[in-house]
Amino acid sequence: MEVRIRAAVTRHGASLTSLKPLHGGACQENFKVELLLDGAPTTLALRSDAKTSLPGSLTRRVEYEVIRAAVAAGVRTPGVRWLEPGLLRDGADAYFLDWVPGEAIGRRIVRNPELSTARQRLPEQLAQSLARLHTVTPERAALPLPVPAHSPALEALATLRAMLARMPGVYPAVAFALAWLEARVPAEREVVLVHGDFRTGNFMVTPEGLAGVLDWEFAHYGSPYEDLAWLSVRDWRFTRLDLPIGGFSTRAPFYAAYEAASGRRVDEATVLWWEVVGNVRWALGSVHQGERYLSGEQPDLELIAIARRNVEMEFEALRLIRRERLD
Repeated sequence: MEVRIRAAVTRHGASLTSLKPLHGGACQENFKVELLLDGAPTTLALRSDAKTSLPGSLTRRVEYEVIRAAVAAGVRTPGVRWLEPGLLRDGADAYFLDWVPGEAIGRRIVRNPELSTARQRLPEQLAQSLARLHTVTPERAALPLPVPAHSPALEALATLRAMLARMPGVYPAVAFALAWLEARVPAEREVVLVHGDFRTGNFMVTPEGLAGVLDWEFAHYGSPYEDLAWLSVRDWRFTRLDLPIGGFSTRAPFYAAYEAASGRRVDEATVLWWEVVGNVRWALGSVHQGERYLSGEQPDLELIAIARRNVEMEFEALRLIRRERLD
């Protein structure tokens, strides 16, 4: 593997000085790469297709194009370079991207004292990046992504049904939540580019605030409410259930900042619907992560630890349904 990486960076006029695997990502393979580029020490990240991945995950080739579009729209996210087919193994695409220093571990972001000022700034900074991302539409960007044939809400329900059909066992809480969602499909039909995994743990944060949005593998054309709601899924609060926006903020400052930056009005009933979707999606996604481990395809113990979280997400979906309002 290192021989291939060394050869790749040499083709781009650089020389490899250090290669270190990055842990903490449960889907793709990531590395920290130290180079000499144009005679100067340079740090890049390397991101490659894993052997298996979650349903809906983009290939690195498509993800590369999505990030380029996000950068062009003004989203605060690291730029990409050097798309390399078959870099780590045959059939697995990879690319390099600019290194962004900071903290990405969710529990540290929501608790570390040195990030207290960052937590105050994050609602506005994240809202501004989302608003810029949501200016990218199928009409404005020729991305290799499917456009929903129906409303994004109906597409999301179809995806959840397909995920449930592939799951081993029976999930009555998920079936109940799906029935509730199907009876309350929102009318909004706007289609924009969404990050798809916009949550604490996928942001690089420094004491000054947001340094960069990371991990674009679930980007797709959908509803802007998907990103607004996914940030509040129970697991992404990292035990700070009292702070529904990512474990670091109440809702009002974030929604107000998004409205100001995007010109859209945030409808809380629609946010609620998509938040139930998000918790159901991650309940099923957690189970799938465990199946990746049990199948023997990925020996990472983190995957089996993730699987136990499905009941927490089922509980949260049912709690929201019972309350029929946001906390």
